[in-house]
Amino acid sequence: MAITTFEGKTAFITGGASGIGLGIAKILVERGAQVVLADLRQDHIDDALASFAGGDKSNAVSALQLDVTNREAYREAAQRMQDEFGGVDILVNNAGVGPEGPVLEATYADYDFGFGVNVGGVINGFVEFLPQMIAHGRGGHIVSTASLAAEVVMPSFMAIYGASKAAVCHYCEAVKPELAEKNIGVSILLPGPVKSNIHETQQNRPTHLVEGSGYQASEKKLSRRIVGDNWMEPEEAGRLVADGILADQTYIVTHGFYKDGMRARAEAVLAATPDRKEEAPDFGQFRDE
Repeated sequence: MAITTFEGKTAFITGGASGIGLGIAKILVERGAQVVLADLRQDHIDDALASFAGGDKSNAVSALQLDVTNREAYREAAQRMQDEFGGVDILVNNAGVGPEGPVLEATYADYDFGFGVNVGGVINGFVEFLPQMIAHGRGGHIVSTASLAAEVVMPSFMAIYGASKAAVCHYCEAVKPELAEKNIGVSILLPGPVKSNIHETQQNRPTHLVEGSGYQASEKKLSRRIVGDNWMEPEEAGRLVADGILADQTYIVTHGFYKDGMRARAEAVLAATPDRKEEAPDFGQFRDE
């Protein structure tokens, strides 16, 4: 198990200046970690840093502005972490967007935006930070935020969101065993409703992905959504993540209300699967012996 304490560890959290990301940051700082908040929105960064100001842990938090889809900028951020902290110990791929709208009105701009951030941002995190995690030899942990929407059949207006988050799940599940050999743990955060700013999707779109979007009207409506008082507090999700890191927990799940839907989906796949048991393909042939 790579991470047994947060004392002396450095964490890099994308989408870290609000919502779930900030909730995770607050708990990791509370437990002794040095945290870097990486976020697209400078207004969110300013608010987040202000929330730590004056506290006895304020010097344990710093921030930088980052678009996780910009690979050159991500590479520069990773190099900065190497130069300033000797590499990171914990990577939290949390930045995400929630495009919603009628599937028949979706355009390439909507697919590129949803998959670019939700999948591309995770890929960029793995590509840029894995080499330094392996090189510094301290081990580490990578948490990627998916969604419970990835584990059930969602309505069509959430198809892009659900599919992109499902890709995150499958990728992390697949790489976990091999990264364990490098003393790097992998966890998938599967949140339900948590108080966040994901409804501000339209404000986070690059200009070139706003133009031509078929979701402009639906995202404008989404931006007026009222976050429910019964939604989970970000710090509560943060505690689940912190505990999950220490336990090298594969799935960190915040809510139980989709359990029947998850079971129904799994049972439908099993029911469609033939009972005959052919010899399984040897995927090990693609690995070095």
